[in-house]
Amino acid sequence: MSEDLKGKVALITGANKGIGYEIARQLGSRGAIVLVGARDIGRGEEAANKLRSNQIDARTIQLDVIDQKTIDSASKQIESEFGKLDILVNNAGIISDGDRLPRSQVDIETLRHTYETNVFGVFAVIKTLLPLLKKSTAGRIVNQSSGLASLTQHSDPNSEFDDSKYLAYNSSKTALNAITVLLAAELKDTPIKVNAADPGFTATDLNQHQGHRTVEQGAIAAVRLATLPDDGSSGGYFDENGVVPW
Repeated sequence: MSEDLKGKVALITGANKGIGYEIARQLGSRGAIVLVGARDIGRGEEAANKLRSNQIDARTIQLDVIDQKTIDSASKQIESEFGKLDILVNNAGIISDGDRLPRSQVDIETLRHTYETNVFGVFAVIKTLLPLLKKSTAGRIVNQSSGLASLTQHSDPNSEFDDSKYLAYNSSKTALNAITVLLAAELKDTPIKVNAADPGFTATDLNQHQGHRTVEQGAIAAVRLATLPDDGSSGGYFDENGVVPW
């Protein structure tokens, strides 16, 4: 097992399955202590046990991004046990069945529910954990975005995403990209780097496993951004091949 992340503490939200689990596995295999953020403590512990069976130092943290009490509790637990947080990967996200309607027919509650998790929840986690990230010598925040967030690509009728215009999900990820840029600007004079990752069309529960990419491939961009060197980018939007157009 590589140990280039030895001593680093990484929290991944929604880490009990899919890309989140794979991000935890890849960071843990490089020596990081991985905190498996999960709404369901049982599922989180099951995932952590699986990671531990692969000689990864994994702990479970109950964290529901739309429940501030669990975010506060997670923050206190991390501060008590480690005194800092080096890596935060905001991976938890949702897409609702109601988002598969024609855009003009999407119910306002679907929009509100999606933003609650994909935008407000992510910001709540960042805001609460930022003091711990500032205690790291090189804090890294990775916001799990999507190629579907790209306004440039959605404006192109020849884009591969032209048939995937989900009003709530896509716009929530676009909003998350904006938050990424704005936070990076605020933190530009600190060691903290904030970036958005596009995992590509990965087979997960989110898309009924219709994606053509594996979770191993889907985790590449986030892991790379979570482990950027001191001179790495901040305020960017990347997939594994480089910059994604806004």
